Amino acid sequence: MIFWSWPSWRPRGRYHRAMSEPADTPLYPVVDAFDVTWLELGGGHRVHVQQSGNPQGLPVLLLHGGPGSSASAMQRRFFDPDRCRIVQFDQRGCGRSEPPGELRHNHTGALLEDIEAIRRHLGIARWRVSGGSWGATLAVAYAARERARVVGLLLRALFLTGPSDLDWFFGGAGALLPDAWQAFLEAVPRSRQRHLQAWLWRVFGGDDVALQTRVAQAWRDWESALQGGGPVAAPVDDATRHRYRVQAHYLSRRCFLGERRVLGDIGRLHGLPVTWLHGRQDLVCRPANSWRAGRTLSGSRLVWVEGGGHHPFSPPMAAAMRQCADAWLAE
Repeated sequence: MIFWSWPSWRPRGRYHRAMSEPADTPLYPVVDAFDVTWLELGGGHRVHVQQSGNPQGLPVLLLHGGPGSSASAMQRRFFDPDRCRIVQFDQRGCGRSEPPGELRHNHTGALLEDIEAIRRHLGIARWRVSGGSWGATLAVAYAARERARVVGLLLRALFLTGPSDLDWFFGGAGALLPDAWQAFLEAVPRSRQRHLQAWLWRVFGGDDVALQTRVAQAWRDWESALQGGGPVAAPVDDATRHRYRVQAHYLSRRCFLGERRVLGDIGRLHGLPVTWLHGRQDLVCRPANSWRAGRTLSGSRLVWVEGGGHHPFSPPMAAAMRQCADAWLAE
């Protein structure tokens, strides 16, 4: 079961909560979308948008991570479909949006404009916004830009987009999982390993499909290792290559944000109800990110998930997200 405990210290903010290893709290059942559409949003992009839950419920926007991933039915299982009108979309170049893997006119500013276009199209005045990892970062940028449209934020495993995050993922974390890191490096020419990130960006910015396939497999396996899994058996298909193509495009440009701007946007959210949730054992987006966010935004809430990593559907994280979402909707 989940319990809440108070630590002997308390950071700035309304309160700090710690969660134990959980878990018999089930997620909400998968519900089908009641509305699916593609919106023409400029630059040749058609963005896939879906709504599920209660059409008359509390509007909730869920932002997927990556960059380069996509929306899924599992992501909405943290939210009560009887109470929520859940809106999801595949970001430019991602998932079912078209053209797949397209990098032109694909940047964070365009995504923020897309979110507003979706809100206006759906006739929603204000909504709650939730996201994990890159989705949490995008939610922060959106709320800072469109403060009047946001009721509150529930954000998991914040990604700060700066060099320290990327250096950790592409190298630093290898000290904890040396065998998995070596397996990743086997896909990289020895002469390129000293400048790994620059080489990765060139690979996915190019047109060598065979090389992209090999590197995408290694990248995916490394992500899996950081989340406690093993090598992924499924073959690398076009959708997987497109995912890492978009991700490399964004990461090579610090997601068109950078750490300083993300922290600056967080500081502009004062007075907005914000909950940060982070697994203590997250090896993809370090727990220090949400700690820094909580220290930057006085009055926000920080929830540590004991035994939780980056994967949102591991038992500790899933139970914590479900409980936080229920409390968030009741505010």
